[in-house]
Amino acid sequence: MNQRTTLITGATQGLGRGIALDLAARGDTVLLHGRDRTRLDAVADEIRATAPAATVRTYLADLADLDQVHAMAAQVRAAEPRLDALVNNAVAGGGSEPLRRELSRQGYELRFAVNHLAPYALIRDLLPLLTASAPARVVNVASIGQDAIDFDDVMLEHDYEGLRAYCRSKLAMIMATFELAAELDGTGVTVNTLHPAHLMDTRGVREYGLTPATSIDEGVRPTVRLITDPDLESTTGRYFDQFTEARAHEQAYDGEARRRLMELTHRLIGQYGG
Repeated sequence: MNQRTTLITGATQGLGRGIALDLAARGDTVLLHGRDRTRLDAVADEIRATAPAATVRTYLADLADLDQVHAMAAQVRAAEPRLDALVNNAVAGGGSEPLRRELSRQGYELRFAVNHLAPYALIRDLLPLLTASAPARVVNVASIGQDAIDFDDVMLEHDYEGLRAYCRSKLAMIMATFELAAELDGTGVTVNTLHPAHLMDTRGVREYGLTPATSIDEGVRPTVRLITDPDLESTTGRYFDQFTEARAHEQAYDGEARRRLMELTHRLIGQYGG
């Protein structure tokens, strides 16, 4: 493969930063996304210092605002000659105030918006570039924490709790992964998802009040494998628990539930926007 170009969302800290450092050390071109310009520039400078052979570019957007998601995708399409991989890593966790329900810029429940709608919209908007760069890979960073979506209350307007919202949004991400993989079969663009590691030492884990159980590196290695392993070039539509293919929540295999989710998703993001 020629020098790989990978866009990593949520690259200013935690797992995203770790993935970017790993790929940069391989001499790749890394496109860093963040929502804070100061932190984004700091990580870009860190990567340039530690991996001078790598190429680093940055993209600023708040994924809680779909208009900014679409604008960032347009910037990437205009500026980048190719895109070999997209890692949807940015996340809204359970939150430091788990009983306080938060909304996105468009008025959607925040975890559903950031963890499902934004990555799906980004994939849709970047599909022309990914397809033109094929073989290309999409890796959606999900979680072993999954909870069934209640289609009568998708936005958790009743009995809200942050971790429940997070777990539902991650299941939505997995369901969308399976749908996209089937749709894109034969295009050279693969779409996979994984639980990177159990309770990594991230800000989101600590903010919710949980005790970290593993290092960031434990999650970096299985995620980077899905981006780089030549044996996985044609693997698509799979959910991995770290390095092992696993079975997601039962609802992920319910065709009617997936259909309802995607119908809602398309409506909420304005039929792909862009």
